[in-house]
Amino acid sequence: MKIKLEFGTSGLDINVPDQNLAKVLKMRASVPVPDPVSKLEQSLKNPIGTAALSKLADGKKTACVVICDITRPVPNKIILPPILSTLENSGIKRENITILIATGIHRPNEGEELVYLVGEDIIKNYRIVNHFAKDDNSHKYLGKTSRGTDIFIDSTYVNADLKITTGFIEPHLMAGFSGGRKLICPGIASIKTVKVMHGPDILEHPNAREGIIEGNPFHEEVLEIAHIAGVDFILNVALNETRQITGIFAGDLEKAHAVGINFVRDQIQDFVDNPVDIVITTSAGYPLDATFYQAVKGLTAALPIVKQEGTIILAAECRESLGGPEFSQLVYEVKDLDQFMTDIYRDDYFVIDQWQFEKLVNVLKKVDVLMYTECISDIDKEHLPVKNIASVEAGIKMALQKHGKNAKIAVIPKGPYILANLKETE
Repeated sequence: MKIKLEFGTSGLDINVPDQNLAKVLKMRASVPVPDPVSKLEQSLKNPIGTAALSKLADGKKTACVVICDITRPVPNKIILPPILSTLENSGIKRENITILIATGIHRPNEGEELVYLVGEDIIKNYRIVNHFAKDDNSHKYLGKTSRGTDIFIDSTYVNADLKITTGFIEPHLMAGFSGGRKLICPGIASIKTVKVMHGPDILEHPNAREGIIEGNPFHEEVLEIAHIAGVDFILNVALNETRQITGIFAGDLEKAHAVGINFVRDQIQDFVDNPVDIVITTSAGYPLDATFYQAVKGLTAALPIVKQEGTIILAAECRESLGGPEFSQLVYEVKDLDQFMTDIYRDDYFVIDQWQFEKLVNVLKKVDVLMYTECISDIDKEHLPVKNIASVEAGIKMALQKHGKNAKIAVIPKGPYILANLKETE
């Protein structure tokens, strides 16, 4: 059977033997919002669990609007104008509105990336700044959480009279689902806060994974951080397979996000009857598959449906190669995966991005990983702790040799955008 995978910007056509194919997991068919601008305006006037945005903005002098960085396909060019016009119509001067890019610990988004992110019109008319997690001077200390985490949040946000976050709800390998509270931490938090939130004491918890909110320590901690930092209004969206808006959830930090999660879960959850021998997955194409760092999300999303000692075949373009310098360093230097998992618990050991490598190790403890990529150099490939393949079909042949000619294969063309589970967990 011919199947198209999300890969870079153009996709990747593959052939999977019909006799081995168990299922292609995908989103439920959904109708996009017919007039998203009108729906957005209505949502700002009649939000979930809080007053209209115009009322919240009344009397405020400054506002900060937080947006996701380039790794998330949020339709900012559609959702930002109604928010910005509402703020200005409520009396907040344009020069007192700041758009803050929640880079987390990622690199800043500038130049053509910024145009891609928000469009030229917004660039020309509004102040846009990137969050820099490693810049201690750009953060304000807000105390500790009940678990004892020190909270350092971007001063641009903390100092604003009106605080708004925007985003996109999707499964997340640590937080259960993205959006809502996650724009605050790790979105605009200092590395001092992020490294605690991404420490093994939280991430090794069985509930710190895709699709889990209840009892997820990561979710609970970042939600508390968001409440302490203050969030006056959120606007999150849901997207279908072609990245059209299917749902808009505006209002209270918790209530609007909860409605959005329930909507998204219903749209993106899919099942197989039994664990399969082989899963073919992706990192959902550009922008998420721009680096191997982000592509790890495609692997973790496939774990619930693959057998112990099974095989995951990952297709990710990785046009920016491995990822940031710290993650790249881990890829090059870590040779003993068991020792790495021991080291991350040491008080004197910390490397930025170690959490993503930790998630990768957890995948490798369960399955073999074969990877097809077109942009990672041969030198970098030599250091990856996965086996590189010349094509997805070559990977299928290798996996069938391992698991037998009757092995079952599941395919997840959109990778981490699908919440894959076994039927028994429905």
